[in-house]
Amino acid sequence: MKNLLICFIFVCILTADSQPLGVVNKNNSDQAEQQLKELLEKTIKVSGIPGITAAISDAKGLLLIESAGVRKTGTFMQITNNDFFHIGSCTKAMTSSLLAMLIDKGKLNWESTITEILPEVKTEIHEKYHQVTLHQLVTHRGGIPSNATDWSAFESMELIDRRLAILKENLKNSNNLPVGEYLYSNLGYMIAGCMAERVTGKTWEAIIKEYLFDPLEMTTAGFGPPGTEILIDQPWGHVKINNLWIPRFIDNPESLGPAGRVHCSIEDWAKFISLFLMSNKNKLLNTEQLNILIDPVGDYASGWGVVSREWARGIALSHSGSNTMWYTTVWVAPAINRAFFVAANSAGENAAAINDKIIGELIRLNSEFFH
Repeated sequence: MKNLLICFIFVCILTADSQPLGVVNKNNSDQAEQQLKELLEKTIKVSGIPGITAAISDAKGLLLIESAGVRKTGTFMQITNNDFFHIGSCTKAMTSSLLAMLIDKGKLNWESTITEILPEVKTEIHEKYHQVTLHQLVTHRGGIPSNATDWSAFESMELIDRRLAILKENLKNSNNLPVGEYLYSNLGYMIAGCMAERVTGKTWEAIIKEYLFDPLEMTTAGFGPPGTEILIDQPWGHVKINNLWIPRFIDNPESLGPAGRVHCSIEDWAKFISLFLMSNKNKLLNTEQLNILIDPVGDYASGWGVVSREWARGIALSHSGSNTMWYTTVWVAPAINRAFFVAANSAGENAAAINDKIIGELIRLNSEFFH
């Protein structure tokens, strides 16, 4: 499947009042669950989307999660709170975190350039890209095209070599965007993945499992569509054709992995997000690297859109992801130790608006029931 684009949509959420946070009021948790369940069921009924899950977490894990709808249209298999979702471009924050860990171990530097780490490409790519740095790649400031012309190219090659061949093929010529200006680039993240592969000698998939998924015990994390094609053991993605939701068990080609092919449960996603929340005792990311990851160039950091929100009492990090068959959104508020998740197994023209509305309601529920 060629050129299915993993898209990033930086959503702007309404502000909401927030009370001091610290201890969960368990007496109100049932009421919060009921309200969220009703909201999701109404969303399914009004929008017609197949299924959706929403959650709130803190540094210790999930505080609230509810689901509604079905795993696959035409079946009665209900989505559960433990199901896996394809998170699309929300993978980028994971890739950036992996790079920070490699930097902390002295294998890379944020100022490492493409040709420094991959010297053999110097004679094959345009000189404009020779000095593009790792940090420019993950903040979308490398002047790199948004996508490869053909993500499925060189399929006979091993994955590491395939990604390197795609890099060479797509950077042969210059584009009109100067290095340093913002251009959202899935290809830039694949190139960052190539640099990680070179200094470790392993695929991005193997490295991120070793450095991130395994230490965080993200046992549901994997790549491509979740579950088994011949079964309905996990949700399927959906596309809308002639006003009908059609299930699809496909994904972008493997080459695009570092830009967005991860799937996992919401609970495991929250384990990763905990790295960015206060009171987190996990030592995978030291303070220096964490600060770099969330420090924006413009309004985009390393895998995160960054804005200031009153309800967040400071900065809020956000990202959305889609491979055109799934749509996920996460907002993270470090100062109040909260993260908000919405994941749908479909991606239509109203997907961003649907997720935005639910995020706003999660913020309200957090303010009302958790303090």
